[in-house]
Amino acid sequence: MSGSKKKSDSEKGSSSLADQMKNSMRFEEDDPRVLRLGSPVSTLRSRMSSSNTRSTSGSSASVSGRNVSSSTSSGSQKIKIVPAGNICPSGNVITGMRCKPERTVLNDNEMIPGMYGYGSIMPGGAMPKTRRASPESSGVAPSLKNNPEELNTQANEIYKKGNFAEALSLYDKAIAISPGDGRFHCNRAAALMGLKRMIEAVKECEEAIRLSPTYVRAHQRLGSLLLCLGQVENAREHLFSLGQKPDQATLQKLQAVAEHISKCTDARRLEDWTTMLKEAEAATTSGADASPQLFACQAEAHLKLHQLKDAELWIYKARMYEPSATACQSKIFGMLSEAYIFFVQAQIDSTLGKFDDACTAIERAARIDLQSAEVTGKLKNMRLVGKTHTLGNEHFNSKKYAQACTAYGEGLLLDSSNSVLYYNRANCWFKLGEWENSLADSNHALLIWPHYTKALFRKAASNIKLERWADAVRDYEILRQELPNNEEVAENLSHARVELKKSRREGDGKVELVSDLEKFRAAIASGASVVHFNELSNPECKWISSFMDTLSAKYRSVIFLKVDVKQSPAIATAEKITVVPAFKLYKNGSRKVDTVTATPGFLELLIKNTFIDPI
Repeated sequence: MSGSKKKSDSEKGSSSLADQMKNSMRFEEDDPRVLRLGSPVSTLRSRMSSSNTRSTSGSSASVSGRNVSSSTSSGSQKIKIVPAGNICPSGNVITGMRCKPERTVLNDNEMIPGMYGYGSIMPGGAMPKTRRASPESSGVAPSLKNNPEELNTQANEIYKKGNFAEALSLYDKAIAISPGDGRFHCNRAAALMGLKRMIEAVKECEEAIRLSPTYVRAHQRLGSLLLCLGQVENAREHLFSLGQKPDQATLQKLQAVAEHISKCTDARRLEDWTTMLKEAEAATTSGADASPQLFACQAEAHLKLHQLKDAELWIYKARMYEPSATACQSKIFGMLSEAYIFFVQAQIDSTLGKFDDACTAIERAARIDLQSAEVTGKLKNMRLVGKTHTLGNEHFNSKKYAQACTAYGEGLLLDSSNSVLYYNRANCWFKLGEWENSLADSNHALLIWPHYTKALFRKAASNIKLERWADAVRDYEILRQELPNNEEVAENLSHARVELKKSRREGDGKVELVSDLEKFRAAIASGASVVHFNELSNPECKWISSFMDTLSAKYRSVIFLKVDVKQSPAIATAEKITVVPAFKLYKNGSRKVDTVTATPGFLELLIKNTFIDPI
């Protein structure tokens, strides 16, 4: 009786659940997403109750009014789970959703409380807040997660498609499971090469060879990497290891890089910095395109050629690479490659006046390669230069300018390419009233470091003291561009311009012959200028020169210049002179009038209209 009651309650509950599902999920019979359970492509299998598990293969179960067969084998029922789709109250399955593949009985530990099988159907159509993550969500199929060989195979396929980052991730998983397999490390190196992470790739190849010393592919890959890094001898050792030979293209690349590095070495020994730079660039483009020591080589050549900005750029690129175990043993110019990079860095820092940084860099180079005579020699030299710099600063701060001048001079005997020492000594000369010496040392500093603003400032001030107004105007105009808000620069520029005009008004009224392009530009840079371009051998030139002298005496505030285009082709080219005689009128360096014919009256009219009234 009680069993009958329980059965009745069960049927009532089932009917209630069916009613809820009918209300929440209704589909028309002709809906294309509905799959009939009788269809041969239906994946639905009955989930039998315990009372039906003993039925024979001919038995059938009823699900919402539709029959589904259930087969048995050897007297035991093979139970199939319901499909991974939402089940309608009518017994139809909604297609258009991804179904989970069939498998045998659903384990208890795979069930999620509150879910109805894999369809995740809640009463009333509600969905659970949490769901079991699908195996695909991790990016790796479940069968691959613990299988390093399958992971490696999948990574190889992804690598071939050019997706190096994803391949690298799979190689990492394979290595985590089987860290002692050299193949995985070698393949990981290939993915790192694709990502341009060369030093890491070298380390992976080295690990692969450590695990498997006779692994040919690892040796070949490491040889190619070392060639890219400019380590020719180390590359050769691995490329020809175990009786193997590289392909023809790799062999030609190896020979080309070796030849350019050899020429670069010869040029450095001869202090032929232009050739050294050329050969270093050629070695890089020939195949050693990720070589930190060749980057440092270019930095050193640029430094010696007084191209400081380029030197800073290349040493920065060289310092970006962390050396591998193999790289630590490679050499260039007789010193370890890593030590050479710090050797060049120390020279650049010293030139920029960063004496503490320079000493730190050269000391590090010495720790890496204490056997290099060049490194140890530079270490001693830089320490002495640092001492003379410190001593000079102490004397200067104590206003002992003569002693400071001597100390800086001793430093320059040790390092004649130090722009800061030249600048400091120029300051001493300036304080001592030695304007010519101050100007000379400022020019030396600017020759080494063309963008040394402090040195240019001292040069301009020295030109004012020497009353070289045109040069002072030119220097201060450059400073004005670099320091537009500097009041001292603005005041000195104004003063120099006034003095330049005054000196010209007090002249003898003669026309000045200019043959140097820089002097020409300085002369027209400030104020009003009239320039006569001609050939002095031309008879007509004398007649024109006579009325130019008359105008020069009459208009003292205007600068009158003449240029012989044959003697000064640079000026003629810069000013685009194609026909002579020609006249050009300038104001503050800007061309105002351009004419090829001019009588005395016409030229005077141009001066009046363009510049100022006669005094």
